[in-house]
Amino acid sequence: MALSGMTGFARCEGALGAWTWSVEARSVNGRNLDTRFRGPPGFDGLERLAREAAQARFQRGQLTIGLQAKRADSSGAVRVNIEQLERYLDLAERYVRQGRAAAPAMDGLYALRGVIEAADDTDDAEARAEVEAAMARSLAEAMDALKTARLEEGTALTPVLGGQVDRIAALIDQAETEASGQADAVRDRFARRLAELLDDRTNLDALVVQEAAVLAAKADVREELDRLTSHVAAARALLSGDAAAGRRLDFLSQEFMREANTLCSKSATIALTTIGLELKAVIEQFREQVQNVE
Repeated sequence: MALSGMTGFARCEGALGAWTWSVEARSVNGRNLDTRFRGPPGFDGLERLAREAAQARFQRGQLTIGLQAKRADSSGAVRVNIEQLERYLDLAERYVRQGRAAAPAMDGLYALRGVIEAADDTDDAEARAEVEAAMARSLAEAMDALKTARLEEGTALTPVLGGQVDRIAALIDQAETEASGQADAVRDRFARRLAELLDDRTNLDALVVQEAAVLAAKADVREELDRLTSHVAAARALLSGDAAAGRRLDFLSQEFMREANTLCSKSATIALTTIGLELKAVIEQFREQVQNVE
């Protein structure tokens, strides 16, 4: 899969029967996957479904999922109780035939107790299950849209991270060129210092060679440059790979910085130190961007 970011937002809406609802899903950076859900009362099973949907799609990030639902207000809506109305008509029929009462008017019948009833606001179990299933489908739709949004962020991040890795590689090349003169710089510096301290120059050359060799060995940055080069190759492989790369890129940025710090501490020239400091700045920028990668 393509590189995925951790920031995104998605919204979808749905309706069934008297119910309407909307789902909003948003995510921000996080070291692990943390899902928070808020839904309507009476639909407790949706929280488990939301968490399962998040785990199936994401590995890292702080997710907030909100589902707001509303049932159409049926206050004022009425229905006619036909069975009760028929009972009243049957009771009145005998008196009408005997001439003891006039045929009842409809407005009078409607006024009798139990004929007109308020509509029931409650759903039966089957209807409620159908609504919950439809809400679950909307949750899945919102999570899919959130995943798409995060992938779009990852697509935008890929060239940025790739450019930073290329810049790191270029600075490593510069450091290798500059480091080739480290041994000569160390030897010359040591020779000047020793000449200032010693009056007897008889054994000066031998001492310079011996001590300069020790200092040059300590100033050798070949290992650091080799490891930096291998880290560049690893970063490029992660950026072009199919697996989630955020955690490994985060670790790799720490390893980049470790080697850059050692390079600066071993530097014997201002030019190499300058390159090392610029290298650290680019690595820090890389590390900050990696925090957005799943």
